Amino acid sequence: MKKKISMLLLSAAAALCLTACGAASKEPGSGELTKLTFVLDWTPNTNHTGVYVAQAEGYFKEAGVEVDIIQPPEDGAALLVAGGGAQFGVDFQDSLAPAFAGDNPLPVTAVAGIIQHNTSGLISLKEQEIDSPKKMEGHTYATWNLDTEQAILKYVMEQDGGDFSKLDMIPSTVTDVVTALETDVDLIWIYYAWDGVAAQVKGLETNYISLADLDEALDYYSPVIIANNDFLKQHPDQAKAFLTAVKKGYEFAIENPQEAAEIFCEAVPELDPEMVQKSQEWLANQYQGDAVSWGVIDGSRWDGFYQWLFDNDVIDQEIPKGTGYSNEYLE
Repeated sequence: MKKKISMLLLSAAAALCLTACGAASKEPGSGELTKLTFVLDWTPNTNHTGVYVAQAEGYFKEAGVEVDIIQPPEDGAALLVAGGGAQFGVDFQDSLAPAFAGDNPLPVTAVAGIIQHNTSGLISLKEQEIDSPKKMEGHTYATWNLDTEQAILKYVMEQDGGDFSKLDMIPSTVTDVVTALETDVDLIWIYYAWDGVAAQVKGLETNYISLADLDEALDYYSPVIIANNDFLKQHPDQAKAFLTAVKKGYEFAIENPQEAAEIFCEAVPELDPEMVQKSQEWLANQYQGDAVSWGVIDGSRWDGFYQWLFDNDVIDQEIPKGTGYSNEYLE
């Protein structure tokens, strides 16, 4: 799930960014572990499994780093990373758009795509018969009240011949998709690997509209690992060491989804093991997808989505190509 970020806070965070970034000065190979902080985007879920595997299997230690995994503050991961409170974090390409479109861009860079393709979309109970965007007319939708979110909904409905004004928007941050679908709303924007699988485990019959399947411009990166720009400039070797360990963690999860699920459940025991297991199996083929290796960001898709946002008047300023991401630290 994503939280609303105001441009005022974005500008303030950019202006107040800590140049030292709070990183230890030790570099890999010094014999001492460099302490780093990694902030999640939400509560722990299988998007994050590779990081927990890297922790449990000792990949971070092998890389010379000690990583503290924390949950995000109310303002979200991007602001904490931009301000130097964490060196790395999890965010989403769509949520980051305002951060890169303003006069004072947020000093963060996406350094790895956790999942290669956009696995988010719209879920509803099968009995609602919402199997295309046009059929969303007359139904209730739980909205985060984000400009990008609503622009995408408007676009896909109109492309299908629908009327966006006929979608009943109910402001809501849904924490239990199954309960919400059965009681409060007809439609929810979800990440299939978590909430879609949860609906399956609960035995719900649903329809699911994949955004990436509707338009190639909507096949953006969600989620991504972001890093503080000053940290990347001052400690590139530490950044590469961290990502080397994380990559090993996700490669482990790809090859061993059952064992990865067990490792993740040991780290977060409050989660439902069956749910985690099925989610992990579903994601095993999604983490790397058709990329040459895990984490690589396709610049044409990255730039294409931001161009789509500008062309559809979601952002006021065009984001220059190549802005906001780098594959350099995966090398």
